Amino acid sequence: MRIGILGTGAMADALGGQWRRAGHQVVAGSRSRGDVRVAVEHGADAVLLALPYPAVVDVVAELDLNGRVLVDCTNPVGGPDFGLLTAGGPAAAERIAAAAPGARVVKAFNLCHESVWRLTPPVFAGRPLAVPLCGDDEDALTVVRRLVRDLGCEPLNAGGLDRAGLLEATAALLIGLWVGEGADAQAIAPPLEFAAG
Repeated sequence: MRIGILGTGAMADALGGQWRRAGHQVVAGSRSRGDVRVAVEHGADAVLLALPYPAVVDVVAELDLNGRVLVDCTNPVGGPDFGLLTAGGPAAAERIAAAAPGARVVKAFNLCHESVWRLTPPVFAGRPLAVPLCGDDEDALTVVRRLVRDLGCEPLNAGGLDRAGLLEATAALLIGLWVGEGADAQAIAPPLEFAAG
C-alpha cells in the first residue's frame, strides 16, 4: 500500500516506520519544508494526518484529498489542564472532514503516545493493543483496519465519524490522568466480564 504522511514529527516517524517495516511504501511531507503535497500526490492509498491540531484544518483545506482515505490521529488537547479544545463540538475529525469534503476521514491512532507505536508489536500482558476507529466509509475503514493489523494491533469499531469526539475526549481524559496526575489510567476500566454488571 502507498501511504502518505502529512507531518514529519514523532507520530509520523513512529507509525511510518512501522508501516515501512510491514512492506508499505511511505512518503512523508513537512509544512516547514513546503513539501506536504508530495505526501498526497504520490498516489497514496491512505494519508495519515500527523500534524499539530491547530494547523490541520488549514493544511487539509489547501490539498486535493478527493477520494483519499484520510487517517486523523490528532488530539485537540491543550493548556495546563490538558483540556479539550473542541469542547462543545464539532469534533476535530468532523472539522477536518468539513475542510476536505472529498476525503474519507477515519479517526484512529490518537489514544497512545508515539512511544507505544514504536513497539513491535504493542502487546501488553499478552494482549495486543486495541485501536478504536470512527468513520462512515466502509472501504476506508477496511484500509485502516489493515494498517492497524500491520502494527500487530486489533481494530475496534467505535462507530461513525459523529462519535470521533468521544475518542478525542477520551484522549484528553487519559492524557490528563497519565501526564497531569501520573496515574495508571488503564485502571479505570474493569475487565470485560465485569463491565456489564
